[in-house]
Amino acid sequence: PHVTTIVEADVTDLVFWRNKNKDLFQKKYGEKITFMPFFIEAAAAALAEFPLVNSSVDNDKIILRKNINIGIAVAKNDGNLIVPVIKNAEQKNLVGLTKELNRLADAARSNKLNPDQIQGGTFTITNFGTFRNLMGTPIINQPQVAILATGSIEKKPAVLELPTGDAIVIRHKIFLSLSYDHRVVDGALGGEFLRKIADNLENFDINRSI
Repeated sequence: PHVTTIVEADVTDLVFWRNKNKDLFQKKYGEKITFMPFFIEAAAAALAEFPLVNSSVDNDKIILRKNINIGIAVAKNDGNLIVPVIKNAEQKNLVGLTKELNRLADAARSNKLNPDQIQGGTFTITNFGTFRNLMGTPIINQPQVAILATGSIEKKPAVLELPTGDAIVIRHKIFLSLSYDHRVVDGALGGEFLRKIADNLENFDINRSI
């Protein structure tokens, strides 16, 4: 049973932080930072809190995975997709995630991934936003039980509650879609988990050090 839940997250602080620091980040670490490392970080933290989503199905058994290994769908030059895996993602900081993601993505596009780099995934993220798509309903990478899709980040008018009253302001918004196996993840768990990812992104510390 394949179910999809969608939320919209306000990632304005995250966007401002990246725009302000991306050049300094590249100068300091020699790596370009996209939005994907932030999505991986938010998902890994949520998976640590909701371990049932970090599981797999083996016939009539549910296997809880100790490590959080996040696969990232990468479009190759021939148009096909491949999913290299960032192992122990919850143990890596933003710099480590960026370095590992860039290394795996480059290897994927040049057909230089080894078998170990595409095995052992416990959760997958696919980025529809790469193609300016707002949202989608991704297919579960079985035997995993859930996959996250990230849409395009768009500027939108939003209503904020201020001490002086409501005000319409411009915010950066993104749709997050979670497809999950309803045999393992019910609607309550799927909704809570996806909301936690959105909360992690919305609560990004704009004063975070590099």
